[in-house]
Amino acid sequence: MSIKKTILITGCSSGIGYCVAKALYKRGYRVFATARRQESVDALLAEGMESLLLDLTDSASINVAFNEIMTRTGGQLFALFNNGAYAIPGAVEDLTRQALRTQFETNVFGWHELTTLVIPVMRQQGYGRIIQNSSVLGFVAMPFRGAYNASKFAIEGLSDTLRLELENSGVSISLIEPGPILSRFRQNALQALKTHIDIEHSIHQEKYQAVLTRLKKQGAVMPFTLPPEAVLKRVIHALESSHPKPRYAVTFPTYLFAFLKRILTTRKLDYLLGRI
Repeated sequence: MSIKKTILITGCSSGIGYCVAKALYKRGYRVFATARRQESVDALLAEGMESLLLDLTDSASINVAFNEIMTRTGGQLFALFNNGAYAIPGAVEDLTRQALRTQFETNVFGWHELTTLVIPVMRQQGYGRIIQNSSVLGFVAMPFRGAYNASKFAIEGLSDTLRLELENSGVSISLIEPGPILSRFRQNALQALKTHIDIEHSIHQEKYQAVLTRLKKQGAVMPFTLPPEAVLKRVIHALESSHPKPRYAVTFPTYLFAFLKRILTTRKLDYLLGRI
């Protein structure tokens, strides 16, 4: 199998990461599907993929996984899909320093560390694709999502800067910006909310009850929710196009808010976002 079809994917236990890993494996890619729990790794191995433990909050885990992949591929890698992430819901004033740090450890710092390991490999071989799974919340902010908003805004800024710095290197950077996608995202967010936010002593206590109700619902709770295959289509284009796009919008809300951000004043956009 061609080295040019190797890809490292983070966050493959479920949702977008699992969907992309499985589909690319069937498409002929050599997929290194990583996850932070051993049971997830075992399940991925059982499906025929090469899977390793990789905890984005742990530098040692990142380095061990990366070095093992480099050993297996002879020191080459075609693509990296940074996907592993989660959300800590909560009002900004209720976020402790530790909660914000915890959010950034996975969603930003882990991605950054892995990306900086991959870039020298891609520079040396003269080609490579780095795909960042951002969000519509990487360019518009919504209430009670401050930690996640901030982490995705950070990924957008780092990725835009990298794109400029990697010009003419043969390495491309693409951002994927999904809106609502069917996944385990809400279940994970519910646990994070209970862990990091002191709801009982918050001025927003009543509003949190609505947040809890939404997070506990099964299935799609937002209009225009799409399955993870919608993201897969953009990942394939970013991997296989001779001219991968800097940004890929996924779901109607992403297209809508990108348009509204261009045409509305900040105050008018705030009015709409605050009432969703």
